[in-house]
Amino acid sequence: MVKNEVEIFLFIDALGWELVEGTGFMSEELPFRRRIEMQFGYSSTAIPTILSGRTPAEHGHLGLFRFAPKDSPFRRLGRIEPLMRPRSFWNRGRVRHWLSRIIGRLYGFTGYFQLYQMPFCKLPLMDYCEKQDLFASRGMGEIENLRDFLTRHDAAYHISDWHIGDRRNFEAARRALGEGKTFLFIYTAELDALLHRFPAPPVADVIREKLAWYREEILSLFKICADLKKTVRLTVISDHGMTPLTKTVDLKSAVEKTPLVFGRDYGACYDSTMFRATFISPDSERIIREAVKPFENDGHWLTADEEKHYGIYRADRLFGDAIFLMAPGIQIVPSDMGNVPLNGMHGFSPEDKDSQAVVLSTDEIPERVRCVSDYFGLMKQRVEEREARGV
Repeated sequence: MVKNEVEIFLFIDALGWELVEGTGFMSEELPFRRRIEMQFGYSSTAIPTILSGRTPAEHGHLGLFRFAPKDSPFRRLGRIEPLMRPRSFWNRGRVRHWLSRIIGRLYGFTGYFQLYQMPFCKLPLMDYCEKQDLFASRGMGEIENLRDFLTRHDAAYHISDWHIGDRRNFEAARRALGEGKTFLFIYTAELDALLHRFPAPPVADVIREKLAWYREEILSLFKICADLKKTVRLTVISDHGMTPLTKTVDLKSAVEKTPLVFGRDYGACYDSTMFRATFISPDSERIIREAVKPFENDGHWLTADEEKHYGIYRADRLFGDAIFLMAPGIQIVPSDMGNVPLNGMHGFSPEDKDSQAVVLSTDEIPERVRCVSDYFGLMKQRVEEREARGV
């Protein structure tokens, strides 16, 4: 890679097309912009897709948890009876946050691990998808991730530390530029947390302030490159937008009121926007589909064709035998993710206008970049082209 050229990819979690269009975010500095189709699922799905270019069907990440008794690393937790009581001290949100950190360390998880509101009594029957740090070398096993690719090409690169906040990651990026790094992947996640509380429209002042802060941080990167007499190409990418809450449904209670026994007759994961069911006993599918019928005006069962289109179809049914997806704006409450709704949520249909992601750049964006899964190919292309010009 030519030493006086710098390539920067800035990942702003939850920067949606509707928000960018509504605010004109950096329209002068980043004139090349396009609406991008969200990867079906959540950040736990989008991030491995961004870092590898592979679909969930290939990399195996959809929801954080999946019903998998034989693969569960938490089987021994079944003997910690106090944790199983629904009203236990151990089920409080703040306590669960610290328990998540303790359990993650005990199990040697290096990736993002959070219990959320997954019932402890069900945990011994669950597997967790992000046991390894997705950003680390070999963090996705045999699938090559961004760090693996950059290392293989002997690039002078910098990748953000996802454990730290936005401010520290921009500070680290500025240091990396000063150290002569020529490829930067900067990760920021704080806008996502804000938009869960203050989804647009209207655009809240706190959101405008955050966007203004991002602009100043980006301009600081431009200034450093100018001071170093380096040309810079900067591309902002995102994974999804944020859809405002319109309604909640208690689908979980409807399923749990059936005569079926969890773990014996069926398995289930209740995400904020989808219900993933595993059918075990002969009548379980019929009974569960009957229980969910009252909610069919608020969502629908995905067809095999839809799963294939969204890149989540697997013949081994790794993600569950059937997936019931809520309509945009409707959240499952309570769920394994929380007992109260959030003002904004993502994880709905990728076609939802509020779910659309963006790519913004100082330079022209190839026509083929249309989906979140296309970002990795764009990063590879940029590295390989500049590498070729530098030899």
